Amino acid sequence: MSTNPINIDNTSTLANAQLAGRFAARHTPNSWSGLAALVAISLLTLSAFYGLINFSGQGADWQLLSEPYYQSILLFSIKQALLSTLLSLLLAWPVARALYYGRQPFASSFLNLCLLSFVMPTLVLITGLVALLGRDGLLTPLLGNDWNLYGLNGILIAHTCLNMPFAIRVLLQALQHIPDSSWVLAAQLKLTPWQRLRIVELPALKAAFLQLSGFIFVLCFNSFAVVLALGGGPRATTLEVAIYQALKYDFNIPEALTLAWSQLLIAGLLFALIGRAGGSRWLSVDTLRRQFTPKPGPLMRWLHHGLYGLCALALLLPMLALLDGLHQSDLSRFEPIALLQPTLTSLLLAGLAAGLAISLAWLILHPIRMARLQQWRSLPLLDWLATHALVAPAMVISVGLYILLLPRIDLDRYGMLMVLLLNAALVIPYAISQLRPRLLQYDAQYHALSQQLKLTRAQQRATLWPFIRPAFLSCFALMLLLALGDVAIIAIFGNDHWTTLPWLIYGYAGSYRIAEASLASLMLLLICALTVSLFERHRHRD
Repeated sequence: MSTNPINIDNTSTLANAQLAGRFAARHTPNSWSGLAALVAISLLTLSAFYGLINFSGQGADWQLLSEPYYQSILLFSIKQALLSTLLSLLLAWPVARALYYGRQPFASSFLNLCLLSFVMPTLVLITGLVALLGRDGLLTPLLGNDWNLYGLNGILIAHTCLNMPFAIRVLLQALQHIPDSSWVLAAQLKLTPWQRLRIVELPALKAAFLQLSGFIFVLCFNSFAVVLALGGGPRATTLEVAIYQALKYDFNIPEALTLAWSQLLIAGLLFALIGRAGGSRWLSVDTLRRQFTPKPGPLMRWLHHGLYGLCALALLLPMLALLDGLHQSDLSRFEPIALLQPTLTSLLLAGLAAGLAISLAWLILHPIRMARLQQWRSLPLLDWLATHALVAPAMVISVGLYILLLPRIDLDRYGMLMVLLLNAALVIPYAISQLRPRLLQYDAQYHALSQQLKLTRAQQRATLWPFIRPAFLSCFALMLLLALGDVAIIAIFGNDHWTTLPWLIYGYAGSYRIAEASLASLMLLLICALTVSLFERHRHRD
């Protein structure tokens, strides 16, 4: 049974693609600008590695690969990433089905909560989990004397709370793309629930599962703040944290390079392979609204309500636990004005980084679109270069550039500029993943027609903007929220003259000022919640 909602004649599709390719070939300035942006972000990563290699005068220490220390770190990195990915997907799938098959109360608000949980700064979640499940947490007495948040337990809980909400949204979207004709035919054939699951639902989710597996695995494999805060010791250390320790404490650059190349190679190859295997179809806007959905039985409806309620409670509890942290110490001498400057600095840096990231992503996507239309063999290389920052060790990039630039420029004066540039570079892959589906959909539906109508460039931009505007604004909101939570870059390039809200939270938590950390986390959470609500409302209106 076909689950592809777009029925386009193959001959017509090929002709349109060739026509669009000939049209694109005559308009190369944007492609050259995109290639220049692609080269710039690639040089940023190469410069960081060059800075480390040139400073030490040595390459990587490949003998480290045979040592038990390296093998234990690598095995734990893979183990926690695999377990986190499995937990996130296994818990997200039934909740996505509950949202799809039955009308759940406050479903729109729940989906906004899922987005907020995925993009909110990691330190906010960690502070909430410590208040909820830490040594003196609200729920700790219910878990027994043997319970310990720090270690693999805390890492898995934090990664699941961060990634499961994102998986719910993606799987729900994949389910909503199943065409009505598939369900009508399933009803006419009187398929059982198991047959509907196997024949209709699972094929529609296959690409989403593969892509989510690769994406979540890479995020967990490269995890830094979660493992650093909740790892609890050397037995729970990932490659990213080991890189940080090698640079921060031992200043062992050959060891850091070995760990960095290992992380980049493993995560990059896996993400590229799964991304290619799970290539998704770009769906027409006509298929985004479903008119027919199978009705589950009474028992299944109650099960769906229960799973939905438990998931909502699990996402809300760490946020609500921040309120309890306010009562753990005296706030009478705390001046709220102390939050004003870090908050404004964070918003300014995040806004500029988001604007720069989405602009560069727009340029980079132009040669990628042309490569798809003309079926260039270099397309996989372009895709990998565009998203390589997702798997490149952020700590290595930050420290390498710091070492490279320290004797050349005044980093006390230009440190904020470096924070801005690196934040933008590291979120570009997310901007590309948000904009690419909509732009490729536009190319498939309207690009050839614009050539037939001989539209000028200004007229093409006028037709493209209404089509891309909802995705563009939502992408800007996502980039803003992702850049807002940076800690690693500010830790390297920051100074005493200015600080950001996440770095302030880190400072409060490090000095055991739980009440101040909770208050600053609530402020950051409120900013993220308002941003998500505003842009989600605008996206649905469009």
